[in-house]
Amino acid sequence: MKRICLLVLIVFVQFSVFSQKSGSKDKAAISNQVESLRKAMIDADGVKLKALTSDKLSYVHSNGNFQNQAEFIDGIVSGKSDFVTIEFQNQTITIQNGVAIVSHVLSAHTKDDGIDKDIKIGIMLVWQKQKNNWILIARQAYKLTT
Repeated sequence: MKRICLLVLIVFVQFSVFSQKSGSKDKAAISNQVESLRKAMIDADGVKLKALTSDKLSYVHSNGNFQNQAEFIDGIVSGKSDFVTIEFQNQTITIQNGVAIVSHVLSAHTKDDGIDKDIKIGIMLVWQKQKNNWILIARQAYKLTT
């Protein structure tokens, strides 16, 4: 009986270690995707933004405005939403069943329609693993309470 319990314990430990390594690998991959998104938004790189996002993207601004993938990309590439700098603060990543939820505070300097502005808003990103690649499927921004 002790051998069976020991064997079961060893199997559980191995699966636990494998799961932690897999989770760490996915967290690193998601973190890299979030960083790629940040850079693509600053660079107004439409090709990169398209590669990072789902064709069915739901992108919601803190004022409640909704954009699909094409509208989101056009807003960045056209300069209507011009990010000069973007910094993500207090980022957390939670993964479950091929879906990752990334939360952070976005602190940015923008030049939307040529007008300088500093913003600080909360963000929740939803990423889905598709064919071994993490793709942004939804984004919800919200105003921070002071």
